[in-house]
Amino acid sequence: MNIVSDPILTIPYFDYFDERWSIETAFAEIKTTLKGADIVLRSKTPELVRQEFWGLLLAHHVVRKLMLEAALSRQRTPDTLSFKHSLSLIRRKLPDSGAVPPRGLPEVVVGVD
Repeated sequence: MNIVSDPILTIPYFDYFDERWSIETAFAEIKTTLKGADIVLRSKTPELVRQEFWGLLLAHHVVRKLMLEAALSRQRTPDTLSFKHSLSLIRRKLPDSGAVPPRGLPEVVVGVD
């Protein structure tokens, strides 16, 4: 049987390969790069496991968003940037920008619900 001549197999399965690869890559970025391969979720209840998982998804989205902005600022595509390297840069810069006590926030934020 020839794959090309079989009408069942002419459905564009290969068109979905790129999408599946992107999803698998995102899972790998979350499971091994962002969370760490040897780190297990700490939560003990289903609700807290969901919360921790959503936190990982949010962190992944933030890194990807920053990668997109960085790539576009240099007229490049985001695919050319490394997730692992980008995460490393963010983690290095985070201590400089984080840990601001509530009293240290700008006055603009006060009154926002």
